[in-house]
Amino acid sequence: MSPDSHHDYDVAVIGAGVVGLAVAAGLAPHRRVLIVGRHGRIGTETSSRNSEGIHAGIYYPAGSLKATLCVEGNRRLYALCERHGIPHARVGKLIVATQPGEIGELARIHATAAANGVDLTWVGPEVAEWEPAVKAVAALWSPTTGIIDSHALMRHYQHVAVDHGADLVMRCTLIGADRTGDGYALRLQDAAGEMMTVQVGQVVNSAGLDADRIAALVGIDPKEAGYELSYCRGVYFRLSSRHQGRVKCLIYPVPAPQTVGLGVHVTLDLAGQLRLGPDVEYLKERRQDYLVDERRRDSFHEAVSRYLIGVAPEDLTVDQAGIRPKLQGPGQPARDFVIAEESARGLPGWVNLIGIESPGLTCAPVIADRVAALLRVIES
Repeated sequence: MSPDSHHDYDVAVIGAGVVGLAVAAGLAPHRRVLIVGRHGRIGTETSSRNSEGIHAGIYYPAGSLKATLCVEGNRRLYALCERHGIPHARVGKLIVATQPGEIGELARIHATAAANGVDLTWVGPEVAEWEPAVKAVAALWSPTTGIIDSHALMRHYQHVAVDHGADLVMRCTLIGADRTGDGYALRLQDAAGEMMTVQVGQVVNSAGLDADRIAALVGIDPKEAGYELSYCRGVYFRLSSRHQGRVKCLIYPVPAPQTVGLGVHVTLDLAGQLRLGPDVEYLKERRQDYLVDERRRDSFHEAVSRYLIGVAPEDLTVDQAGIRPKLQGPGQPARDFVIAEESARGLPGWVNLIGIESPGLTCAPVIADRVAALLRVIES
């Protein structure tokens, strides 16, 4: 779609998290872009409440979007960081088996990673020489796993978008959307309750925790479409500074079979501090509850003590919580990302990004390319 005077913008991106900002940065050099964020700052939900990992693409089923976009996103994200000075570190990751009975699952993970084109190295009992504070009988080494300053990444995308003319409107909520001619009328409400209607040609729904509700505004039934989200909270504890420097890389346990998530793991931040988490808890009420119950300290201590030596319960202090927008409900099989252009539903130029949880941050640059390609298809 070439710029059209009867549209205020060519594309509206709903959501100012890392994926929405990446999409806007990719589109802004070629389109008139509006970014709509409902908070006072960018990326205050899932994008800033996570492990800040650059993932390798190890665990996801071969051929899935999570696998293919993560493997490419890993390469792209490192290149982006190096080119623009975004703080990051390629620290690597060990997935550790603490008993012989877990080695079979380690082999299964190795096979899945290989199918995704991810190189992992087997490490035997000499894992103790790699990381003396870790107790394990075997491990897998992922050299391409890393960490990133997610806020610096989001600021980079924001600056690219705005420098190319995008408008960023914060404290603004989308409350209605209608198909109008060759575009969409979006009804927005600001923090003061003032209403405005914006005419746009295309829409990218990157609303994270409420992406299914945004899809519903334009007439899509989330349940019928398979877009209904569940809120899944994960909390983090921080290890006391006396543990700083005890491990050089990320340490992950072998995930327990038939569980959601990858188990409580040890992550590093760019200052070298250690964090534990996240765990997994589906919320019964759909609200953004980031409370961390200090009583969870005991279960976290028990989990980390399986593979990290010398951690006392008093070493753990509350850090933060995050909420994943999961398409996989409690007791349901794992689900892939939804990246869907909705012409088949009579909504040409409307792209839904639903269930963009981990590894969404790593995938962000590739998701942005995919969205741009979907929108170009609509132009032709």
